[in-house]
Amino acid sequence: MKTIIYPVFAFSLTATFSMGLKANETQLFFDDFSYANLEPFKENGWKARTETGHPGIAGATWSAEGLSFHPELVGAHKGAVRMSSITAGEGENTRHTQFCHKRKYLNGTYAARVFFRDKPSYGPDGDGVIQTFYTISPLAFPLDPQYSEVDFEYLPNGGWGSDSSPAMWTTTWETFQLEPWTKVNEYTRKQGSYAGWHILVMTVEEDQVNYYVDKQLISTHTEKVAPEVHMSINFNLWFMPKGADGSIGPVDSDELREYQQDIDWVYHRADAIISTDNVLAHVSQLQSEQIGYIDNVMPLVPALPSPCGL
Repeated sequence: MKTIIYPVFAFSLTATFSMGLKANETQLFFDDFSYANLEPFKENGWKARTETGHPGIAGATWSAEGLSFHPELVGAHKGAVRMSSITAGEGENTRHTQFCHKRKYLNGTYAARVFFRDKPSYGPDGDGVIQTFYTISPLAFPLDPQYSEVDFEYLPNGGWGSDSSPAMWTTTWETFQLEPWTKVNEYTRKQGSYAGWHILVMTVEEDQVNYYVDKQLISTHTEKVAPEVHMSINFNLWFMPKGADGSIGPVDSDELREYQQDIDWVYHRADAIISTDNVLAHVSQLQSEQIGYIDNVMPLVPALPSPCGL
């Protein structure tokens, strides 16, 4: 019998969960993000991106400085992790934020409880900013047909060639290349503000990908773009450069501004498609049993490299 230790709690993988599930009978990943600092976060397999480059404003840094932990955050269960990204419009004054888990996830159900914001915490509003929850594999070469990516992207100030209205974008990628910019994907745009707490669910199968927000199906993408290789689980918060797919980019101001996104918890059940209600019931059961972290999703052998970047 295997026991996982998570800062305060110890629990057996034979514990029975809701829906008749036993943790040793399914490949399950769950993190309640009830951390006090970066060290136990890293010990549980998360890493902060430090690699520069795409996407975002050219020359910007990516840094763990944008990560903070809030154990007493009102509205979150035993706290949340927060991403804070800043810009004054140029690469040298922009810091993007991203964190990633191991590259071992493919088909199944993914879910997260996320708090989006429409306004910066300080500074002028209006930047092309993207707040996300997604899965991704490395791009081995331009237009790699095995590339896989499944995205929730919230754009409070518009972007991707649309107007400045807030909208949720869901995108499933077959592949792309940076130069010249070429994309092969399917996407859906749902206009409207998504500020506040939301339950995001992605169900990934060989022949389709479905996206749900607060139990409502908002898009279905086809087998033409469904993932083919294992991916990492990611969250990032970054700023569009001017001209990206027709985007306006940063507002014309050299005043520093900051945008934030909070994540209460993240969940994945491998090789099973379950409803949002079942996800929430399972998460509630885990939380009631004071299980802050569990990961028994089996890695590939040998384990895949897990870069935290593009």
